[in-house]
Amino acid sequence: MRLVYLALAVWGAIHPMYWFVTYMRETGTGLSGLIDAWYVNASTTGLTWDLTIAAIALTVWVLAETVQRRAWLNLVAIPATFGIGVSCGLPLYLLLRSR
Repeated sequence: MRLVYLALAVWGAIHPMYWFVTYMRETGTGLSGLIDAWYVNASTTGLTWDLTIAAIALTVWVLAETVQRRAWLNLVAIPATFGIGVSCGLPLYLLLRSR
C-alpha cells in the first residue's frame, strides 16, 4: 500500500499543477487569475468549496493524530494539502501514517 500512496501523492502533485501552470501561462494572469477562475461560475465555486472543506477536514485529522501519535513529520501533509491540493496531501499523509 505504501507504494500506492506514494504514487498517488506524486500524481496528485504533478497532474493538477501541470494544469494550473498551463492555465497561468495561457492567460498571463498568474496566481490571482487562477484563483479568480475558481469562482467564475456556480460549478467551479462549488468544487472550490468542496475541496476547501475536504482540506480542512484532512487538516483536523492530521493535527489530531499527530498530537496523539507524536509523529511530527506527518505535519508536512498540511502545507502539501493547501499548497498543492488534497490530491497530494491525503495520499502523502496516508503514506507517512503507514510508517
